[in-house]
Amino acid sequence: MEGKEEDVKLGANKFSERQPIGTAAQDKDYKEPPPAPLFEPGELKSWSFYRAGIAEFVATFLFLYITILTVMGVVKSSSKCSTVGIQGIAWAFGGMIFALVYCTAGISGGHINPAVTFGLFLARKLSLTRALFYMVMQCLGAICGAGVVKGFQKGVYQSNGGGANVVASGYSKGDGLGAEIVGTFILVYTVFSATDAKRNARDSHVPLLAPLPIGFAVFLVHLATIPITGTGINPARSLGAAVIYNRDHAWDDHWIFWVGPFIGAALAALYHQVVIRAIPFKSRS
Repeated sequence: MEGKEEDVKLGANKFSERQPIGTAAQDKDYKEPPPAPLFEPGELKSWSFYRAGIAEFVATFLFLYITILTVMGVVKSSSKCSTVGIQGIAWAFGGMIFALVYCTAGISGGHINPAVTFGLFLARKLSLTRALFYMVMQCLGAICGAGVVKGFQKGVYQSNGGGANVVASGYSKGDGLGAEIVGTFILVYTVFSATDAKRNARDSHVPLLAPLPIGFAVFLVHLATIPITGTGINPARSLGAAVIYNRDHAWDDHWIFWVGPFIGAALAALYHQVVIRAIPFKSRS
């Protein structure tokens, strides 16, 4: 029998993970980083804290500006064949996330989404202070980004829905909520997997490639759910468009684009931390 494997404590996998071919054996020396404190008052005195918040504001501003502008270009045309279509909208969202996560990951973590921030907070990757600050800055950035688009073409913006998320006719609110939960689960699970500290320690290429699967996940979710809800999976994106468009029907279903993403993010955090990483079952040394 090839090598004797020791049993681990009840609750984790009975057999140890086999080392992937071509990787070093750093896993034995890997130590789980301590959870972030719930409150960290010292952050408020640090410039890096505010710099990270500004990075989240600018990134979300740029994200809304490009994506809503793309949506307006598609919906205002009488013939979708003359535009980039749904595929182009999906590429705009996914491509911008890829670019912006790459640009801001080393400054703020590149969240650009309150649901991502919420999921990482539940996994104790950042403090409550930082999580709330990020969410506020993301929402403000989104409102400003959508506002600039409206400033460029107010008539087109107001007459074509302003890029606001609503549940499409033919679908129920439950359908919309389900689409947002599953879509956000896919996104946040991808974020956890792409930024896993253990994988980063083992495979040096992982941090460099992390923005790619995250952006691709956003692209695929948009392809699937644009016909249902216009694809939220980002409460800041939904809020920014709703605030600037500001019509009653944009607010009727707005709760779906907060509740759905937050549930999806919570489920993804639970799945990754408990099932995939089995962190609650690991011995504390």
